[in-house]
Amino acid sequence: MVEIAASSAAIDLGDKKRVYRRNGVQEYLVWQIFDQKLDWFYLEEGVYQSLSPNDEGILCSRVFPGLWLNATQLLQNNLAAVLATLQTGLSSPEHQAFIQPD
Repeated sequence: MVEIAASSAAIDLGDKKRVYRRNGVQEYLVWQIFDQKLDWFYLEEGVYQSLSPNDEGILCSRVFPGLWLNATQLLQNNLAAVLATLQTGLSSPEHQAFIQPD
């Protein structure tokens, strides 16, 4: 599920978070443009946890292997770097195994 909405952080981190948890949404992101902050959450045992970046500073989806996001570059509006990171993820062996299961 992907939702792009112009709602407040209070709604995205409050009411929507509860609705998403109740409906089993495995991951979701909240981009707080004015605060220059991006939160990526994953559902684990009924509780949302914050996804931490890897050693290279990249956020990597736990649900969709190869979905990688360079949040620092996104917040700096460097879309070329964001797309390069995404392309690297989509070229990863983990993503290839995900899209071409045995």
